[in-house]
Amino acid sequence: LSLKFGDIGNLKGLVIRFLLTTSYYELSVQNWFSLHRLQLLYNHSIQATFNATRIYAPASYSYHCEHVSSLQRYDALLIPSSADDLSKLWEVTFIDFQIQGFNIQEGHFAYAKDCASFFSPAILMGLVMSLILLLVLAYALHMLIHLKSLDRHYECKASPAYFAQMKDNDLGDEKEPLRNSGNESYELRNQEFCKIYI
Repeated sequence: LSLKFGDIGNLKGLVIRFLLTTSYYELSVQNWFSLHRLQLLYNHSIQATFNATRIYAPASYSYHCEHVSSLQRYDALLIPSSADDLSKLWEVTFIDFQIQGFNIQEGHFAYAKDCASFFSPAILMGLVMSLILLLVLAYALHMLIHLKSLDRHYECKASPAYFAQMKDNDLGDEKEPLRNSGNESYELRNQEFCKIYI
């Protein structure tokens, strides 16, 4: 697949060639295509060659990536083919890159397989925070399960009522006459026994 710039100023004679391959994988039971190599040609002469890594998708899909670049800050999906090649003198970066080599219908891209990793830093941070919250929840449940009821330690046991037998000589000290409508009545001063004598 060749991308030609035609007569655009300084880019005249520059061609970007994408070498695509297709393979059948029994495990997925379908054909997959991959970008095998990228070549930069100027005036029909190869200037640089990059090996592509991790650029693949099912043959019925397209491949999409925010950045496909030879720079490390963009994860370097394009690697110079050899140390002796002039490729290391070139910096290639495609922004909002999408490619489909096979099964193109009506000139439109098919559903895109994105290059975004399933374990991006944001997703990893979310997983770590979820794990911490689960540990806190497990500890709280553990403490609740082993929480002992207060009834087991602070039972209010009512002791049976005990009334000491009173002697006649003590009654004189504990009784006080009540003057009430001519009837003689006595009242206990010691409220412990709660008895009223009339």
